[in-house]
Formats: sequence, C-alpha cells, structure tokens
Amino acid sequence: MKPRERGLTHVIDRGLSIADVDGLLEVAGGSVDVVKLGWGTALVTSNLRPKLERYSAHGIPVVLGGTLTELAIRQGRVEGLVAWLHELGLRHVEVSDGTIALDPKVKHELIQRLADEFTVLAEVGSKDADFIMAPYVWVEQIERDLEAGAWKVIAEARESGTAGIYRADGEVRTGLIDEIAHAVDPDRLIFEAPLREQQVWLLKRFGTECNLGNIVPADVLSLETLRLGLRSDTVDRFALGGLGSGAHSPEGPVGD
Repeated sequence: MKPRERGLTHVIDRGLSIADVDGLLEVAGGSVDVVKLGWGTALVTSNLRPKLERYSAHGIPVVLGGTLTELAIRQGRVEGLVAWLHELGLRHVEVSDGTIALDPKVKHELIQRLADEFTVLAEVGSKDADFIMAPYVWVEQIERDLEAGAWKVIAEARESGTAGIYRADGEVRTGLIDEIAHAVDPDRLIFEAPLREQQVWLLKRFGTECNLGNIVPADVLSLETLRLGLRSDTVDRFALGGLGSGAHSPEGPVGD
C-alpha cells in the first residue's frame, strides 16, 4: 500500500515525458511512494492527464508543487485550486511557504481546511539559501503544521539541496536536524535530500526507513540500494547481517 508510513521515497517530476514515466515505473515503480509535479509544471505541461493516469495505475499518489498552493493563497483562489484537484482526482496536496511568506495563522487554517478532504503534506523552511532560521523556529512550525492536521512535514532543501536543512554548499546542518529530531518523531518528517551525500548522511543518522524527498527519478533505484546496503556508502551499516537484511527487503526491518 502506497505511500508507506516509513521508508518513504518522495520523487520530484520536473517535466517527465510519458516515456520517461513509463521507464521510471518499469525500473523502480515499487520504490516510489509519492510523486510531486515540481513547482507549477502541472499548469504548463501538455501531458498532465495521461501522466496522472500512469501514476494512478501503479497506485502512486501525486501532489502538485507547493508553489501553486502559495500562488492560490496570494491570489485568493484556493477554492479554485481545490476544485481543480478534485477534477484531476488528486487526493494529496502540499502546503508550503518557502517562496511566499504566509502568516502562520493563515497556513494553520488552510491545513485544517484541506485536511478534511485531502492528505496534506506541509513544508517548512525557506528556499532562500541566505535565510537562516533558528532551530526552535523550525520545531515550532513543524509542530504547528502537524497539530493542524498535516500527515507529514517536509523539511525544505530546494531541488538543488542548497537551502533549508543544508548550507549553501550542500553540507548538512547537523545540529539543526538533531534538534528537530529531538523534538519531533522523524517518522512524521520527510527530509528533502536530492544529493547522494545527503541521502547517505540521513540514512546513517536515522536508519533505512528514513523518509526522503526531492529525489530525482534517475536516483530512485540508487537510493533503494543505499537503503539496502547494496552500495559501498552504506554497506558497513546495513548489509553486514547478510543480503536481504534491509528495511525494504522481504525479510523485514532490522533493529536500528
């Protein structure tokens, strides 16, 4: 059943063709839990409906980029967005404030309103690499979004992995992540991790069933091998018990 509650792989579709989608699903469809149509691409792509049909046929939920939600709020067109989501048959929605600053009360009320009809993924963190938010503010915002009814909260990193929970050079803000994880159950979080080094750090820190997001389609299978200890980066941590000992294997999870 998708999406998984743990070990979730959240993939970004930045404008895939139908052939690309078919290739992804053929090679790694079993490892894809959620697909996000990045930014506002859903409004301009000419293959939206057939693409959604492909994902739906494989039981993979699709969510539109949070930028569209932010624009709908700014333009007073949230009800129009909701109607479009229903028309498209989408059951998941992202609420973010990484591009356009939202009043916390507005975001809270919107999550509450949408959670009555959709599975809400909230996002916390700015896309501005120069904007550094104190750890306690991250925790407050994450807890507020969860309390409002968000299913998971996404920790922002941008598609480049150079903002939010990472420094401008892609280095992990380890102290920040540790403070967040001390206050919030990591199972309720999706850590954006577009770069392999970031994926490796998070898997080693939280185990094979860490929820990871902003994974490009070409890296889905690579990430799955990292989870299973089938690459040198994680073999020492996850595969010493023998082949098939990973959390995503038929053998079941290993205590961490």
